[in-house]
Amino acid sequence: MNAKTTAESRAAAPPLIAHIVFRFDYGGLENGLVNLINRMPEDAFRHCIIALTEVTGFRHRVQKPSVAIHALGKKPGKDFGAYFRLWRLLRRLKPDVVHTRNIGTLDCVPVARLAGVPVCIHGEHGWDVHDPDGTKRKYRRLRKMMFPLVRRVIAVSSDLKRWLVQTVGVARSKVTRICNGVDTECFHPRRDDERHPALADRFSVDTVLAGSVLRFMDIKDPMNLVEAFISARPRAEAAGVNVGLVMIGDGPLRQTALDALEAAGLADAAWLPGSRDDVPALMRSLDIFVLGSRREGISNTLLEAMASGLPLVATDTGGNRELVQPGLTGALVQPENREAMAGEILRYALDKTSRETQGWAARGRALREYSLDSMVSRYRSVYQDALARMSG
Repeated sequence: MNAKTTAESRAAAPPLIAHIVFRFDYGGLENGLVNLINRMPEDAFRHCIIALTEVTGFRHRVQKPSVAIHALGKKPGKDFGAYFRLWRLLRRLKPDVVHTRNIGTLDCVPVARLAGVPVCIHGEHGWDVHDPDGTKRKYRRLRKMMFPLVRRVIAVSSDLKRWLVQTVGVARSKVTRICNGVDTECFHPRRDDERHPALADRFSVDTVLAGSVLRFMDIKDPMNLVEAFISARPRAEAAGVNVGLVMIGDGPLRQTALDALEAAGLADAAWLPGSRDDVPALMRSLDIFVLGSRREGISNTLLEAMASGLPLVATDTGGNRELVQPGLTGALVQPENREAMAGEILRYALDKTSRETQGWAARGRALREYSLDSMVSRYRSVYQDALARMSG
């Protein structure tokens, strides 16, 4: 193929979006990216994924074989070689748009611009573990330095958008809120005659299962739920109700959680299997969904729980306030308040009617307000608008 044919082929192909993430692994941000790529019409855009550090088995969730996935192997600290590899890769791929996500990839924006990428878009998906309140000056300075190089900043929640405008100082006209969407066909309630369909061999049919899907790291505060469960279970037993715990995911605090359950004599009442690829089926086995994070953007797992018809118990922070309607679809408790969370778990465990009524209300809201198609449509508009402004 000669140079002229190659140029004509590129001109005829849909624009290429290079999505840059820090690590392509199980997580809400990454799950949202996969949903976007899988659902976006192939005649609209081409996609590739670039992970600064590594790519795990999560890559198999990308359903389109045409999507190339690259790992740059960035080492901890200042690995300038990784940014040179990124520059070289971008020079070869020639993407029309680079879309970075969260603070860990924001320093890739000048690299992209030096590589000749015409449009950069940045997404803020939640709070960084090293800056859970968004108050660290060095991160605010980094954003102020980089955002002039960015065409559009996307915030997944109203809370994040407000923070970007009021605290970081981004022009309101530059920030677009696009809430995550959920696949309501993949995530749906279990049948009325089912009980724990994916976990029947682990829990008795009368067990009320409280559960979560999360990363076992500080900002997600997995011990919040573990200690709340340890507190709630004996009180539920005293009332004649058997409560079990399911926590799907992995991370540095998973062993700490296992040790705490073992010390409390509740290891057999809980299941913490690590990361799983059958999350939709496991969601349908739960009765209550609990999210105990210290901070959140918009939680994909809360949306998936809503679509699965589960009542929600979540901390009163960030995007959780947008998703949970207290008294209608669930309850909000203050972050790190183990006893308040234990009280809500106990309340739902003892009240089947509330579980069912609020779970169906959550499902209805997911269908009305958080469709995956709506999310994809909004991202498509952002990309098309950015490219149109460039050509104009």
